[in-house]
Amino acid sequence: MNPNPSLEAQDRPARLTVGVVGAGRVGPALAASLQLAGHRPVAVSGVSDASVRRAAELLPDVPLVAPAEVLARADLVLLTVPDDALADLVRGLAETGAVRPGQLLVHTSGRYGTAVLDPATRAGALPLALHPAMTFTGTSVDVQRLAGCPFGVTAPEELRMAAEALVIEMGGEPEWIAESARPLYHAALAIGANYLVTLVTQAMELLTKAGVRAPDRMLGPLLGAALDNALRSGDAALTGPVARGDAGTVAAHVAELRRHAPQAVAGYLAMARMTADRALSHGLLKPELAAELLDALAGPAPDGAATPDASPGARASSKEERSPSEGERTSSAGPDGDRGEGSDDDRAEERHGNRDDDRPAPSDRPADANNGPTAADDHRPTTLGDRPEGDHPRPNGPTSDPSSARPAPPDSETTDPGSHRGDS
Repeated sequence: MNPNPSLEAQDRPARLTVGVVGAGRVGPALAASLQLAGHRPVAVSGVSDASVRRAAELLPDVPLVAPAEVLARADLVLLTVPDDALADLVRGLAETGAVRPGQLLVHTSGRYGTAVLDPATRAGALPLALHPAMTFTGTSVDVQRLAGCPFGVTAPEELRMAAEALVIEMGGEPEWIAESARPLYHAALAIGANYLVTLVTQAMELLTKAGVRAPDRMLGPLLGAALDNALRSGDAALTGPVARGDAGTVAAHVAELRRHAPQAVAGYLAMARMTADRALSHGLLKPELAAELLDALAGPAPDGAATPDASPGARASSKEERSPSEGERTSSAGPDGDRGEGSDDDRAEERHGNRDDDRPAPSDRPADANNGPTAADDHRPTTLGDRPEGDHPRPNGPTSDPSSARPAPPDSETTDPGSHRGDS
């Protein structure tokens, strides 16, 4: 999709009427992008003040109505509600007869494929799962960000072309995801985007404690280069004390975290063990250094309870290939001899990623609701264990209820991978 469509595209007759159930951050943006492609938004549902404001900004003059009325008016309905609300919403719409045969019903949950839409499918709806792998702000900038945005697409084979065409009209790039792979696909996005936000904000907090006045400016260039290197080269981009096998430095880190930020110790240890495993398997970490490093990561947890053993794969490999002259190694103990290791709506969004408004009240929720590739660089860095201290690879570049019998659902705003709030 051209983000600035021609006058002809804007003036041509609309092909589908579009409705949105859940005026959170995602739904209005998708409807606005479909409008640019020649479709016509005709109805939107939303309860919170934020939803009303958002709909007014992105879909001006589109009436705000109840969910059942949205379905009555639209040929294509976007169900942009939180993951845990989706199954209950679909059942309610089907049970009350709101679904019309031949109606395109699209949800944007990353967790689910089309099976969650089965009650509506049995009522004659055409089910599509279109998940934009992007974080949303709830503003007009989201429409621009859809240009080139990957979408996880799941649909019956006979609707595959229709699903992919809708994604392309919104400016996105369709990526086919099998029904059975949706939870794994969504978990991958959560690891890459949601947890990245956790890591970055924790790093900024620690830098502030260390006296850095502008931690964001300090981290920006480093994280930009690291992300670019990781996307280009995968594990070959690993750097730092774990990849080099600097057990003494790692032990010192743990000691300082215990003293100044004990809540960060468990996360540091978990990531260090995973990093050691990957560095060892890819030949970046020398086996004789891995044993000492893993010892530094195997101490007690901050509360005194024992932590899980270090990664079995890494420990086994290091023991098998351990240097015979262990007594010749220098101690890796740290300076202290330590060798161990928003609003409710916004919080809901950060937990689940690409989701939108109109979460049903707790009593309406279902009891059992269910929800990049990296190309190896031609110039793989040399083994990090062979490098002198501080020798790192250089960056490769910059880097809703449907009837009056059921209460209308309250809003729940969410985000996704990529924005300043942090899914998918």
